[in-house]
Amino acid sequence: MPRRATKIVATLGPASSDPALLEAMIRAGVNVVRLNFSHGKAQDHVDRARLVREASQRAGREVAIMADLQGPKIRVGKFAEGKVMLEPGAPFVLDASRTELGDIHGVGLDYKELPRDVKAGDVLLLNDGLIVLTVNAVKGEQVQTTVKLGGELSNNKGINKQGGGLTAPALTAKDMEDIKTAMSLQADYVAVSFPKNATDMEMARQLCNVACINGHRPGLIAKIERAEAIPELDRILAVSDGIMVARGDLAVEVGNAAVPGLQKHMIKRAREMDRLVITATQMMESMIVNPVPTRAEVSDVANAVLDGTDAVMLSAETAAGKYPLETVEMMAAICLEAEKTDHDPLDDDFVGAHFDRIDHAIAMGALFTAHHLKAKAIVALTDSGSTALWMSRHSVRMPIYALTPKVATQRKMALMRNVSPLLMDTSADRDTALADAEAHLKKRGIVQSGDVYAITVGEPMGTPGGTNTLKICRAD
Repeated sequence: MPRRATKIVATLGPASSDPALLEAMIRAGVNVVRLNFSHGKAQDHVDRARLVREASQRAGREVAIMADLQGPKIRVGKFAEGKVMLEPGAPFVLDASRTELGDIHGVGLDYKELPRDVKAGDVLLLNDGLIVLTVNAVKGEQVQTTVKLGGELSNNKGINKQGGGLTAPALTAKDMEDIKTAMSLQADYVAVSFPKNATDMEMARQLCNVACINGHRPGLIAKIERAEAIPELDRILAVSDGIMVARGDLAVEVGNAAVPGLQKHMIKRAREMDRLVITATQMMESMIVNPVPTRAEVSDVANAVLDGTDAVMLSAETAAGKYPLETVEMMAAICLEAEKTDHDPLDDDFVGAHFDRIDHAIAMGALFTAHHLKAKAIVALTDSGSTALWMSRHSVRMPIYALTPKVATQRKMALMRNVSPLLMDTSADRDTALADAEAHLKKRGIVQSGDVYAITVGEPMGTPGGTNTLKICRAD
């Protein structure tokens, strides 16, 4: 399989839970498996995590597991007949106190705080913006509206407020229990839905730390899907390990037209702040039912790659679609083709650059030197994965191989763009470790006798953040 820099996140679901199929998907290019905690019980996720680990072992490739929290249920209730058809101009009441099933005149609310969050003149968007309601008045627990854009509204569809402003907390009681489940199955990443600010992410971090088992600490991914999160982006990035450009709910709140520009901005800021970034939502949507993507979807995936995203994500395409394996294969092919046209502006990254940490400076020095020597590879002996992360924030055509003694670090690095994580026992002796690393690389065919490569290492060995040496080697 050709080496691909951009990683693929695939959502596990009924369509992809067959062990042989999941193994084939991992072989085809899946790097991270997403468990969607909006569906299923705790034991379901534990069972699926075991399925992933077993399939990964059979495929001979470690993948990361991402636990994606549900977040607040900002939804309407249920209808007596399962759905209604709303006509433009008709009155419709969203009633937080309603206990009976909904009808053409109104419906109850799963989100009971809605009457406190809206006022006359506000615009509510239901079912991903397909239904638009204008608020006329709020009377007690009732939000009285007029249908502006009609259509079919069915049970439990989501509610967004145009421009944002719903007060629902990012972490619900269910999310707090789900974090315990995620920690029990040793999830490598936890994705937090609907964070508004850095405080939401800090709370999630504290909950993970409290629930951690054997010192396992997952990476935290902030899903940027609220309008309020946009001005808080840098502060959210500062306390997270990465972000997800969650284009569904975000598009409903800020408008579809604003999303492409925001996507580019978010990817750029994440890379500048040494954070990871996943681009998600409807990337290959048509392949839920079709064996090939649309031309627009091909361009969408390719443009995310060209923007520098770490990963592109599949949701219903692999969870419930007809062609989960074919979708992964197609996405991998698109990424590979887009990467061929990626430019190489590495020298620009060093103009005016400042490094205040030795390990960061060593990582940048390895990139710069290997780039100008046209080395075969860049190799990082890393305990925590930080050196590989810093290297991966810059566009460089040569591959980065990260050798680590820790399986947890290997899995976490599966999300980093252009990083191939490999497991290798490292000796307490630096020279032995360097010799072992070269033997490891030659055995895998990564370097051959006479090839030049750059390698970074820390002394004493095994100290997180201790990278302090860059060595340029010519393979024996």
